[in-house]
Amino acid sequence: MDRWVPAALPAVGLDSSLVWSALLRHPWGLLSLLCLVQILCWTMVPTLIDPAPPGDVVEGFMWGREWVLLTYKHPQLPGWLLETSHLLTGSFRWPQYLVAQLTISATFILVYLLARDTLGRDKALAAVLLMPSIYFFGWPTPQFNHDYAQMPFWAAICWLLWRAGRGGGAGWWLALGLVSGIGLYAKFSTCLLLAFGGLWLLCDPRARSRLATPWPWLGLAVFLAVVAPLAIALYRIDFLPLTYFAGRDAWVSEHRARLYYIGVQVAGLSGFLLVLALSGLLRRSPAPQVPVERHTLVYLCWMGLGPAVLIMVVSLFTGTGEAWGAPMYNLVGVVALAFLGHRLGVAEMRRLAICAFICIVAMSGAYGAIRWTDCNVRGRMDAVCWPARPISDEAEAIWHAAAPGRLDIVGGDTNLAMLAGLNAYDKPSIFTDLDMRFAPWITRQRLRDHGMLMVWSGRHVPSRLLAWVDNIPVKTVLFNWSREAPPVAISFAVVPPGTRHLPAAASSRTRHPRS
Repeated sequence: MDRWVPAALPAVGLDSSLVWSALLRHPWGLLSLLCLVQILCWTMVPTLIDPAPPGDVVEGFMWGREWVLLTYKHPQLPGWLLETSHLLTGSFRWPQYLVAQLTISATFILVYLLARDTLGRDKALAAVLLMPSIYFFGWPTPQFNHDYAQMPFWAAICWLLWRAGRGGGAGWWLALGLVSGIGLYAKFSTCLLLAFGGLWLLCDPRARSRLATPWPWLGLAVFLAVVAPLAIALYRIDFLPLTYFAGRDAWVSEHRARLYYIGVQVAGLSGFLLVLALSGLLRRSPAPQVPVERHTLVYLCWMGLGPAVLIMVVSLFTGTGEAWGAPMYNLVGVVALAFLGHRLGVAEMRRLAICAFICIVAMSGAYGAIRWTDCNVRGRMDAVCWPARPISDEAEAIWHAAAPGRLDIVGGDTNLAMLAGLNAYDKPSIFTDLDMRFAPWITRQRLRDHGMLMVWSGRHVPSRLLAWVDNIPVKTVLFNWSREAPPVAISFAVVPPGTRHLPAAASSRTRHPRS
């Protein structure tokens, strides 16, 4: 494992030698500081700037309160985490941002553990310091969704598989099976990493020899036991997530250029390449290179680059969401240090650390400035610009003024209805797209017994809602949301309990939204 000689530290300046000596001798201190700054900046800035959570977060909160295993889109581990954060704090304002940054910080730590085992302590620290320069670990993270919930699971699987394949005992295989199974509850695309891991396990001679022991099979049994409820639930909803995936794929193919996905990924890595250059790791070094063992290099490239490269190739032939690759760049820094680590010295490490903290502070600051400007100066109605709390308060007031009992169901324009129900004290359920396939927690009997509050944008009733609100009074309210743009009009209609003649509550179409 790489270690620096403390005597070399004074060369970089006496004013910082003691600090850097301590940090380099105790990398966990620097790693902890990195995680702390990441958590503070990316929790505080969105909390202070965004009046509403991002769209996927609102959806996660609304679905999380139903405590279902999966919806027509994805498994629901992110929703469970969001609902748990609300139950613990009572807030919809900031806990989701904290949860998101805890997953990012957990990813930093797990990547460090893998890199420490494969490259050594110092290169491992350098690899993690490169991660904040990657777009996917900064700007998109306030939108905590399935793509970001699976990040620590991808990192953990890579580390546990390496330990288990290198001769680890029963504990490593059991942990691998457990984490792999739970990872599928974050998103089904975890299967892609498991497929790459399985192929490596079969091809690497040392790892393959472990198959002659009972431990891998015990880990497999744990994995199957964990995913069995998910498989049963998937069958019971007629594999709707696969239908959603196909529809989402078709939407991307129709609305995005063929090279769009690859362009987004390259742009997301541009900061990483810039920091590599600024750190000096791209410069030639007279220091002799101690080559990384071939089997280690193969593993890091296969698990760290393989899924990302495959999805880029696939995107040339089919639609791929721009954020789907987010967890696939966990090990990019580790791979870079595997090839460039012989150039790493005290000066390079210091530059990497400075760049890492600048990236976190600058990117979070830019996020806050741009989001505030979009809402209040440009008048651009992004998802985070909606006045979430006033909409919920007004929705609840309208309901209780017109109907007895609690507000139990919200529907209509699904995105607005979710905002109306988010902060409501009654914690209503969302009737997604007024389709019971997408909201199985809604039944016709529940609709008759409890009624529903319909919500939509604008003064006129959309044609698809006419059957629901025909002859029902409509109240339109203007909400201020921007310093420059005019107020937005939102309409509400109370479908009272006891309504007998309800429209068909299941549509023949399948919605495939962008998010």
